[in-house]
Amino acid sequence: MAFTVLTAEFSHESNTFSRCPADYAAFEDRGVSLGEAAIAARGDANTPIAGFLDIARPNNWRVIHTISAAAQPSGPVTRDAYERVAGVILDAAKAHAGAIDGVLLGLHGAMVTEFSEDGEGELLERLRAVLGREIPIGITLDPHANVTRRMAELADIVVAYKTYPHVDVRECGKLAADILQRTMAGEISPVTVRAQRPMLEEVNGGRTDIGPMVERIAKARAYEREVDVFAVSVNGAFGNADIEEVGPTVLVTCQGDLDRHRAFAEALVDDMWQRRFDKVTDFLSVEAAVAEAMSYRATKGPLIIADYADNPGGGGYGDSTELLRAMIAGGLQDACFGPIVDPEAAAELHRAKAGDIVSIELGGKIDPRVGGAPLALTGTIVSLSDGAYVGDGPMLGGLKGSWGPCATLRVGGIDILVTTARAQMLDLQQFRAFGIDPAARRIVALKSMQHFRAAFEPIAGKVIVCDSGALCTPDLSKLPYKRVRRPIFPLDRDMV
Repeated sequence: MAFTVLTAEFSHESNTFSRCPADYAAFEDRGVSLGEAAIAARGDANTPIAGFLDIARPNNWRVIHTISAAAQPSGPVTRDAYERVAGVILDAAKAHAGAIDGVLLGLHGAMVTEFSEDGEGELLERLRAVLGREIPIGITLDPHANVTRRMAELADIVVAYKTYPHVDVRECGKLAADILQRTMAGEISPVTVRAQRPMLEEVNGGRTDIGPMVERIAKARAYEREVDVFAVSVNGAFGNADIEEVGPTVLVTCQGDLDRHRAFAEALVDDMWQRRFDKVTDFLSVEAAVAEAMSYRATKGPLIIADYADNPGGGGYGDSTELLRAMIAGGLQDACFGPIVDPEAAAELHRAKAGDIVSIELGGKIDPRVGGAPLALTGTIVSLSDGAYVGDGPMLGGLKGSWGPCATLRVGGIDILVTTARAQMLDLQQFRAFGIDPAARRIVALKSMQHFRAAFEPIAGKVIVCDSGALCTPDLSKLPYKRVRRPIFPLDRDMV
């Protein structure tokens, strides 16, 4: 029997402390595509829909792909943007309600809207109102999801990525689709159990390359091979969301002995709690990072300096100037820096031409209290571009992206990538397409927490991480939480 499956991708990681809401234009900037156009653009890349199709095609599904929409992490999603994207999904569900055998959604899991702390749970509830409780729904999630009780109750199948950087997105989409195929065929009847502890996030931000998550993921994979276990999701959470149900979770999509599965989930999430002080990342000050850069001698590759705190991939503004200021003051040579997100400066630079010497106020414009004030700089325009690139790394391979109008500005020995669009640096082509080869530089400074490692660690001689004091600072105690349940770690460090 060939099944009819409704699919969609709707993703946003909402930093509730950001001043920049995710309006519909923000989704358009990163990409909104419908139906077959979305499949053509995303159906053979590291995406949920590609994984869904890996199962759909050999099983002859009739796929009704509604929409693929994502915005860069930022403040909460506006009601208008949410209703416009969710409306496409719900309208299709209503139009095909009698024919739909299952649903697959590529979500994030940390979406907050202007009217709801649980954007994904809201969507699932609306879909259930249209399709009823009997139609199986599967979802994929980012492991930085804040998985609410409502999400776990309304989705039969939950599969979170197991890698950070997230190089297994397609693989997890395929797993979710395979579980759905078996469910629609009547072979299994999955449910999802959930366990949580009172923490804002896993202490190492969910890193899966080193640290305690390595062992937890290994245990999750081993448990997935047991009878009646279909998926285990270990979620480090997104601590920059000031919501009641923020925090790490472990989910088991399963059937049969639910008490046994729940006990496994509780043991794994309890390990996060017991090891809540075991940090593996050494966060340097910008001064310490630049001091190391000044003495660095490239032998096997460049020194990569990651500004963790101004990560646009976590809702950072991307315009923090603290690291760049210190680099210029230190007189670093043979260096590059990117991005500095400043639409105003990018537009001003585009009024000049390559080779011109210009003076400009750069960065620090959204909230100078966070990450530093604008820098008054004089430099030479190396290149101007519309910002388009095509990724070729483990995360973005084959996917088109754009910085918007952008420029490379040389100040002393540093080439600075000035962009219009906000995004983190996670693919070499985000530099190379604009005349900067990071592999050939001595120092590469970039804005990202962890995703950069997939593409940049292979070319690096050494990687260091700094805290510029911007919006995504790893010191969560500096953020003005009001809605999270209390007590909660690390705001209440003396919990037992």
